[in-house]
Amino acid sequence: MRLSDLGGLVYSTDAGRMCPDCRRPVAQCSCAADRAAAAVPAGDGIVRVSRETKGRGGKAVTLVKGAPLPAAELAQLGKQLKAACGTGGTVKDGVIEVQGDHVERVMQSLQSQGYKVRRSGG
Repeated sequence: MRLSDLGGLVYSTDAGRMCPDCRRPVAQCSCAADRAAAAVPAGDGIVRVSRETKGRGGKAVTLVKGAPLPAAELAQLGKQLKAACGTGGTVKDGVIEVQGDHVERVMQSLQSQGYKVRRSGG
């Protein structure tokens, strides 16, 4: 296998990181946005809400998994849920994390938006 078979230029000192598909700088790449917009996770249509404390120093975090939305809309939903709970949080790997134990409040908010919601875990 030759080096040219592996994909070519990855980094340029002029433009920084390069897209492996279109060979343009990542800042000017449009194919990554097309892939991200088209990539909606497949699921059973049920949004699962759970509470977790593992790996967080005993602090509770409310997790929302399985929302059938693209990344940009998932971030917007996370923002709405955080505002409804009056707390912080983040969106990582398709999972919305809301700081604190707000399972009931998050479930009510999701149901009012038309999602099919189930409580997951204990």
